[in-house]
Amino acid sequence: MSELRSALDALGAEDLTSSFGGQLLDRLTPLLQAHNQLAAEIARTVRKCELTQAPERDGLRSMQSWLIGHGLLSKGDAERFVRAGRVGERMPAVAAAASEGSVTAAKVVEIGRKLTASRLASAAAQGHDLGEVDAAVALVAATQTHEKLAEFVATYAAGVDPDGPEPDPTEGRRFWLTRTEHGWDFGGHLDPVGGEKVATAVESLVQADRPKGDDRTRSQQNADALVQLADNQLASGNLPVLRTVKPHVVVTVDVEDLVDPSTGEGAARTGFGSTLSAARARWVACDSTVTRIVLGPDGLPLDVGRTHRVVPPHLRRAVEHRDGHCVFAGCGAPTHWCDVHHLVEWINDGATSLDNSALLCERHHTKVHHGFRV
Repeated sequence: MSELRSALDALGAEDLTSSFGGQLLDRLTPLLQAHNQLAAEIARTVRKCELTQAPERDGLRSMQSWLIGHGLLSKGDAERFVRAGRVGERMPAVAAAASEGSVTAAKVVEIGRKLTASRLASAAAQGHDLGEVDAAVALVAATQTHEKLAEFVATYAAGVDPDGPEPDPTEGRRFWLTRTEHGWDFGGHLDPVGGEKVATAVESLVQADRPKGDDRTRSQQNADALVQLADNQLASGNLPVLRTVKPHVVVTVDVEDLVDPSTGEGAARTGFGSTLSAARARWVACDSTVTRIVLGPDGLPLDVGRTHRVVPPHLRRAVEHRDGHCVFAGCGAPTHWCDVHHLVEWINDGATSLDNSALLCERHHTKVHHGFRV
């Protein structure tokens, strides 16, 4: 590993100011190959870590969570390494091509999405030579674009089981939400029936809200209807209780910004970590319950008292404000997945106070009670 680091340091020290055009492209080609080789080796090691349950050493259940918490990777990058490692195990020719640097990790993951273990088993049962399939896929991956490879494996996968049993429609459902600097991005896929239900609910709200002079685009109308749908459900009080608390939108803002009429950019923060202006926070507060949390000079909530064993709601809110998520290293589970843990056990005279509390998700709360420490 020291030789690899030295080689990378040497590359980073090279002066590129006098290079241009073809010289830079000639330098880039072997770098891309080396990038693929490193990604393949990371994926192979990640898979070995999975098989040996290595993340348990740090109190984590999966390599994806370990890569996010300790490798500081994004959720998408961590998932790709995990998937690539699994594909490489069942398709050695593809893994070898990736190790040689001719196949990207993204292509390996694309192969795995279509050529699952069960689909390959079905192909073998039909008399297909899996070695030949592996070699053919590796060749296409090494010589064709990502799009051509995706088309190739999709065609082969469809031919393996063209008239199989009707699949469970819920297995293909996907929905993701990603918080960005300016709001939320989302997307996914629904089966025909599931999509019909969502479309019907959204359309009912769109058609019920058509004021005169409305110049919103159709996509804006759909977005407003989706938010209204969430508003209606939150207001109904019928959603599941999260850790003894009904789900609600949380906005934290300093009292000075709350009463100041100026815009106050970036003055407030939501429960999921988005940043709002003070003006937007005041707009939310018009129809909200306001809870006071007194902060000390260091910006941390002061002790909110009440010395009994069960954590009261006002103390939980203070702990959520301070911690923001599960504090176990490498986790980061949201507050509504978490319990409030006594750092010094109640039975050992630990107080139910802010200083003696920490947010832990259910898994890591159990881990801490079995020897791990926060």
